[in-house]
Amino acid sequence: MLAKYAFLAWFGGSTYCALEVIWRGYSHWTMLVLAAVVFIVIGAMNEVWSWQTSLALQVVTGTALATALEFITGCIVNLWLGWDVWDYSDMSGNLMGQICPQYTLLWAVLVLVAILLDDYIRWRFFGEEKPHYTL
Repeated sequence: MLAKYAFLAWFGGSTYCALEVIWRGYSHWTMLVLAAVVFIVIGAMNEVWSWQTSLALQVVTGTALATALEFITGCIVNLWLGWDVWDYSDMSGNLMGQICPQYTLLWAVLVLVAILLDDYIRWRFFGEEKPHYTL
């Protein structure tokens, strides 16, 4: 079981960092950790909710969790430690420069992809139930 979660964390974190490098040209190790945690949290919804739970509710909940974790991480690494990993201060609607509506929408897309990938990986590699969704 630990191997499953270690693999999922590695997969989610490294995939996100690769996307971030493509998007902005670089990443930071803290983003690997944040994305790994987000991927595990999103996957943990499988442990709590049934397949009858709407995919839309999963995406909204996952997006809220990802945004909250991004805010907490930003407060620690950017504001407290001063590492300046990201700064959304120039974006409209930002909160303390750590989160903003524009990137929350991007998180929603990534959360949808993460849900689908997590479910597929669990099915193909760990023998869990074949994914099926309710919109």
